[in-house]
Amino acid sequence: MKKEIKRIFTAVAIVCAVSLFAAGCGKRVAVDPADEPTMEPAVTETKPTHTPWEPAHAWPGEADEESLDDTAAAELAVKEGRTSGPLMPVYYDFDRSNIRADQEERLVHNSNYMLDNPRVRVRIEGNTDERGTREYNMALGERRALSAKKYLIDLGVAAERLETLSYGEERPISFGRDELSWSLNRRSDFVIIR
Repeated sequence: MKKEIKRIFTAVAIVCAVSLFAAGCGKRVAVDPADEPTMEPAVTETKPTHTPWEPAHAWPGEADEESLDDTAAAELAVKEGRTSGPLMPVYYDFDRSNIRADQEERLVHNSNYMLDNPRVRVRIEGNTDERGTREYNMALGERRALSAKKYLIDLGVAAERLETLSYGEERPISFGRDELSWSLNRRSDFVIIR
């Protein structure tokens, strides 16, 4: 247990150090008031169906934790957020909560895992980047979580197995002030709560 805590602490320290270094090298970008966030629909029009899942390779996050050195664990934490084990996070465009076409495969993977494991319950945690007011970002995070929940329900996952929660901008995984960092923070994490 102590070894695992030490490994997590080391990974977090590495991520913070790299983020601070990257933030010090980046330019400050002035946000134009005309670019203020606007409201948009929370869900897509697509009606997905359940498809059999035959993974051709291991997804990020499925690697054996003992085989990861501290640097690899830190990179995985940044890449896959706070999502549990075999599930995958979903990323969003700036100021949007609709599911992007390139993220649909991740939701199909998550739904297939849940359909294959009927006792699993999941909390979908909506996150945003730091731009926008705290209140707006909490609402946007909630819309993102609800959008992902609706998509999973459309794929056949029972609604009572899914919870949603918004963290807004409060739980970033990347602390830089650049588009790459912001894009990593615009996500929904899928946390197994059993």
